[in-house]
Amino acid sequence: MKKQLVIIVLALSILSCVSPKVYKDLEAKYDNLKQENKKLTEENDALLTAKIENENAMRELQADFDQTLQQRDKLESDYNATKTNYDNLKASYDALEENSSAAIAENSKKNRELLAQLEAKEQALADENMRLENLKKELEDRSNRVTELENMIAAKDAAMTQLKDAISKALTDFEGKGLTIEQRNGKVYVSMENKLLFESGSWAVGSEGRRAVQQLGTVLADNPDISVLIEGHTDNVPYTGTGQITGNWDLSTKRATAIVNILNENSRINPETLTAAGRGEFAPIATNDTAEGKAKNRRIEVILTPKLDEITKLLNDM
Repeated sequence: MKKQLVIIVLALSILSCVSPKVYKDLEAKYDNLKQENKKLTEENDALLTAKIENENAMRELQADFDQTLQQRDKLESDYNATKTNYDNLKASYDALEENSSAAIAENSKKNRELLAQLEAKEQALADENMRLENLKKELEDRSNRVTELENMIAAKDAAMTQLKDAISKALTDFEGKGLTIEQRNGKVYVSMENKLLFESGSWAVGSEGRRAVQQLGTVLADNPDISVLIEGHTDNVPYTGTGQITGNWDLSTKRATAIVNILNENSRINPETLTAAGRGEFAPIATNDTAEGKAKNRRIEVILTPKLDEITKLLNDM
């Protein structure tokens, strides 16, 4: 990823001949893209790490709970045995009271000792019961938060599945024309091969491709909380044209920007949710050793990410 960002910077530096305002706009877009990419990566890693940490913490609490329960049971057993011994000694004391003042004094001393032991056992048992209750409550709270987190993640996945189904339905006309729709890692990936969108070496979207992007836009407009990242990809054949394009990085970026511009024509789509990025030939999904593989690599990927604010807040509260 660092290599890709460096190459984007190089591509932007090549455009230094343009006006300062355009350069600053491009630089701001690059910074926003870099921050968004870092944020999404960190959020995704944090979610997975937090889930594992909470599950581990819950297992540790369960083990502590079980151990405390055993200690409580042992204290109860010790308490019952001590009380039985005390009762027996008290009975002996009562029997000997009339016959021996010395025996009475000895039994009295033992009784006081046993009473002290009994009180200590009772206090220890009360403390363990309180600790056990606190652990039980903490375990229940942790379990509830983990369940809530899992439910939120499941709800997000279900919403993304609905989004995937809605996109599939909207783009039914383009099946078999280089269009694929997948759901993985909590996101939806819409991949459109360049044969559906662009002529070779061009970043102008054809009429059929424009229609596909517009139909995708109608679904995105109904999902305003979805972040939309448009990535342009090429094969590994060096760009040999002349004019405004300087190479595959530049070509992939312009193609991604062309898709963003079409989506931005839909007034119901918030431009702040849209991001364009060029990946050049550095993220292939197939071999570049065959014509078929090259065709698959020449593509636009639209990556749809759900809003994670609620999940992030729950993680911060844990």
